[in-house]
Amino acid sequence: MAHAENSYYVPHKTTWPFIGSIALFIFMFGASMWLNGASSGPYILATGFALLIYMVFKWFGEVIGESESGVYNADVDTSFRMGMGWFIFSEVMFFAAFFSALFYARGVSVPWLGGDSNNFFTNAVLWADWVPTWPTNGPGDIGGEFESMGPWGIPALNTALLLTSGVTLTVAHHAIQAGHRGTLNLFLALTFILGFIFMGFQAYEYMHAYQELNLTLESGIYGTTFYLLTGFHGLHVTLGAIMLLVIWLRCLRGHFTEKNHFAFEAVAWYWHFVDVVWLFLFVFVYWL
Repeated sequence: MAHAENSYYVPHKTTWPFIGSIALFIFMFGASMWLNGASSGPYILATGFALLIYMVFKWFGEVIGESESGVYNADVDTSFRMGMGWFIFSEVMFFAAFFSALFYARGVSVPWLGGDSNNFFTNAVLWADWVPTWPTNGPGDIGGEFESMGPWGIPALNTALLLTSGVTLTVAHHAIQAGHRGTLNLFLALTFILGFIFMGFQAYEYMHAYQELNLTLESGIYGTTFYLLTGFHGLHVTLGAIMLLVIWLRCLRGHFTEKNHFAFEAVAWYWHFVDVVWLFLFVFVYWL
């Protein structure tokens, strides 16, 4: 049974971390087998994914039940805030590494391969006809010719969608603090709907890039950095929209109060972080 020590809630022993580790192992084992051409790979991967989803539902359900039962106090709330803060910081470092790869390629590698003042030999002898401009697929025309993805059209529309979702989420946050449950439910729903619409447009953008622009993962350094940054951001948008959906369902069931709603705040922090990252993507990947 759970018990309290020094006013801090200590949960009972649980097997969910162990089950989650097994699920992740099965998932990655299936993915590796699939990539290596094994016919059983997709089925093993699906098994691991199903077990992982089951673990998430059950474990999160227990945590939600503990929260609603009132066993969490101010000390636990502080721990949750610190944990979410460090998690978002780790995500900042995650994207910082990817942006650094982009900046290094554009500002260092491409000029060097093009024979800048410190490396005239590379361009003059090895790739005399190659012009070091961005976007580029590198010397040798790796992956064939392609068109870059411009900032207007779908990228600009997705920017408007995410910025609008940040506004609707802020309205929902003020609503929960004021106890206006109807406004909360409406604007929180609008937020995750905008997130899923964003993902729909990004999927369409990827299809357009592959089929009409010949912009693929094999399109040299531009193609790989484009899909690396936008793809991982899209994954974060998907996870954020799912988390917002879960919070919305909890709000419909009457969870949270004007003073006690950190789960809502944690997801809001995450969503605003995703919004900020997209602004950097729009400027440095699509625009400049």
